[in-house]
Amino acid sequence: MTPSPPATADRLAVAAALREIGLLLEVKGGNPYRARAYKRGASAVEALAADLTKLVAEDRLTQVPGIGAALAAQIAELHRTGRSSMLERLRAELPPGILDLVRVPNLSVERVAALHRALGIRSVAELKAAAEAGRVREVKGFGEKTEKKILDGIAELEARGQTLLLHEALQMGELLRAWVAASPHALRVDVAGEARRRTETVDQIQLAVAARDAEAVVDHFLALPQVAAVVERGDGRGHVRLAGGVHASVEAVAPSEHVPTLVRLTGSSAHYEKLQARAQAADLVLSERALMTRRGRRAAALADEAALYRRLGLQYVPPELREDEGEVEAAAAGTLPEDLLEESDVRGLVHCHTHYSDGKHSVEEMARGADELGMEYITITDHSPTAHYAGGLSEDRLKQQWEDIDRAQEKVKVRLLRGTESDILADGALDYPDRILEQLDVVVASIHNRYKMGEDEMTRRLVRAMRLPLFKIWGHALGRYVRTRPPIACRVEEVLDAAAASKAAIEISGEPRRLDMEPRWVRKARERGLRFVISTDAHSVRALQNFRYGVAMARRGWVRKGEVLNALGAEAFREAVRPVQ
Repeated sequence: MTPSPPATADRLAVAAALREIGLLLEVKGGNPYRARAYKRGASAVEALAADLTKLVAEDRLTQVPGIGAALAAQIAELHRTGRSSMLERLRAELPPGILDLVRVPNLSVERVAALHRALGIRSVAELKAAAEAGRVREVKGFGEKTEKKILDGIAELEARGQTLLLHEALQMGELLRAWVAASPHALRVDVAGEARRRTETVDQIQLAVAARDAEAVVDHFLALPQVAAVVERGDGRGHVRLAGGVHASVEAVAPSEHVPTLVRLTGSSAHYEKLQARAQAADLVLSERALMTRRGRRAAALADEAALYRRLGLQYVPPELREDEGEVEAAAAGTLPEDLLEESDVRGLVHCHTHYSDGKHSVEEMARGADELGMEYITITDHSPTAHYAGGLSEDRLKQQWEDIDRAQEKVKVRLLRGTESDILADGALDYPDRILEQLDVVVASIHNRYKMGEDEMTRRLVRAMRLPLFKIWGHALGRYVRTRPPIACRVEEVLDAAAASKAAIEISGEPRRLDMEPRWVRKARERGLRFVISTDAHSVRALQNFRYGVAMARRGWVRKGEVLNALGAEAFREAVRPVQ
């Protein structure tokens, strides 16, 4: 379960609480529409462009699509008080470990509810024991195959440990930050560690706190309802294991010690060691909580991290770059990019699916979702015919979609661009004839089958695709799923050379399981002058927000605003990516 939102809960904390209410209602059973209403409400709050505080104060929540009067009352209660009487009641009625079951691959919320009702399953451990004893297969609607899938899912969960994917870590980090910030003794709370550096997986949520009373802040942190065990306590530090196995820690220090502490906790350790070496060369000491002279005096007041970096003779290094991959040397030389891509730079959403293929929502619904995020345009790129398993569109269906796009365009202000996610076939050809591709605004070219080709064959396949005379965006380039599927085997730099010599851009996928291509290859693409597209690979309105994770990967790859095509306006973007140029 997620932590209770603190007083004056922010948008993400309110959304998380609403989503938990929806999940608990589903598990408990009853009216399914009520549970879905809370989940839709959570998505609506997450996607808010308007200020939540203002909407609550002006009693305008019901003007937000998907939020009715009853839901508005719950949101207002959460925002104003940091509490939800409904959430507290549901938590009391259901066992604490019930939502940990939702993290098991191959196990839907509906199945969790069925198992809870039939067998009284309350935790992953109880589910594993029941499945190993053959009792799950006896529940109506399950069977032996489903039981095996559940055991496989539990094994996968256990094998990957309790590391979080980036999107999970950011959500958990924000909830923990909000909880700690509710302490009257906390002056400033920052999420640090891997989550702040936006690594693809995160082993532990770390918080750095400037406090008027460090031990009181740690006490507040340890009072989190989801703490399963206290691992360590002392000297302004607290380390816990949460229900579900995730580890989290807090370090609370005096305000004057916050900046050095935040830099140290953010890491990486190799980057931090380089900073310590710079300090030593300047006759300073960068200790755990201070930048000191050799005589033991504070070297300078540090208002922020940039001040610490300046004191060491460096440009400020953004957290995403702190991996000891040349960033300290570049900062010393004054050559570190200062115009890295920001979320606010993205003006259009690229690589979006609808219910024409395997998406959940209509063209118009996706367009309205993009509009709510403040975007200027959205590309509709459903699957091509070879992806039959995903409802790939025949030529006739594609043309029907064009008509639907035209109708939707009359109803929304966001610009709709028609496109496709065309399969790269085994021989490197694309999955529509040129006469079709030439009528589109954008072509995303991706591999969806035959992932296990040998390196030579896969390289030839991709090089041929990149050399096609049509402009194309190489979609989720290496086909990986973080933690569960390795990248395809190919000579990546050879493919990048072919792309650079042809008409192509590189997608940086924000789809949370993909985050592809990874930053080291993004930097190789930059070296070749290739341009990028930040994509969502969204299959629902809610997933349109995936672009934020794409921005994180781009920043880790040192990508600048001017290198990103969908940082352009709608017409400039269309001109840059149209297949025939």
